[in-house]
Amino acid sequence: MAPLTSIGAIAAYLYPPAFLIFKPWFLWLFAATMFALGLVMKPDEAREALSKPGAILIGVGTQFSVMPALGTLAATVATASGISPTMALGFIIVGCAPGAMASNVICYLLGGAVAFSVAMTLLASTLSPLLTPLLVAWLGGQYMEIPFLPMMRTILLIVVLPLILGMALRRRFPAARARCEQIAPAIAALAIVIICSYAVAANHARIGQTPLLLFLLVVAVNGGGYLGGWLVGRLCSFDRRYRITLAIEIGMQNAGLGVALALKHFSPETALPAALFAVWCILTAAGLSRWKHFSPTPPPA
Repeated sequence: MAPLTSIGAIAAYLYPPAFLIFKPWFLWLFAATMFALGLVMKPDEAREALSKPGAILIGVGTQFSVMPALGTLAATVATASGISPTMALGFIIVGCAPGAMASNVICYLLGGAVAFSVAMTLLASTLSPLLTPLLVAWLGGQYMEIPFLPMMRTILLIVVLPLILGMALRRRFPAARARCEQIAPAIAALAIVIICSYAVAANHARIGQTPLLLFLLVVAVNGGGYLGGWLVGRLCSFDRRYRITLAIEIGMQNAGLGVALALKHFSPETALPAALFAVWCILTAAGLSRWKHFSPTPPPA
């Protein structure tokens, strides 16, 4: 997945038109990812996640505290180093976004608690029309208007509905479960690669003028999110699967949403940190999944 994401990002940068054609299908790709997850999610996992509402609230609380703090710190360092405040604001927008839908796929590949991951993503995405603009207004000094009901409708259509359809199909055709579990991760991974490539293509002109510090701050925010999620999980005595899930959920932000918000409510250069983050967090998360695949023993708790 990591090599494919890298190749897709490079190809999108070298020839953006090849990936800009996916613009009308952007939401359908998200939906395909969630449908694939529904195919592999077991009912026992869903019941387990719903039986632990406290863990979900802790996870979402961590999402909207650790990442906004990291985004604000990155923006402060950026402006102090001469990067324009308009561009630095992009870090705050990324930090205040909900978790990425792609995190659900990565949690599955890493052996995390998939239902817990999906529950966190759903709740964070549902709260984001309220919390994201409030946090950006507070931390960034500006307010962005987000249409609450249209965004809620979008979340229901591309997250909840495909997930339910996938789970229903899995239950309706038990004989095909093994085949679905083989095919579904590939479908989800391909959708993520295309999504990341599209983000690069849509920001082609700005990426070529990016200062090195901006890349380094993207790396730091992503890594800080992973570490922060893991440490909170340990502090709350979560088991290993839940700690893995929390780390991935916190470290991977819905940078695609950040790009859209920045382009709509601010300026093109504000979207640059989110575009870079979208690709980088997939690369690091995919790299983690490959490391786990080749690791003979689980990492120490």
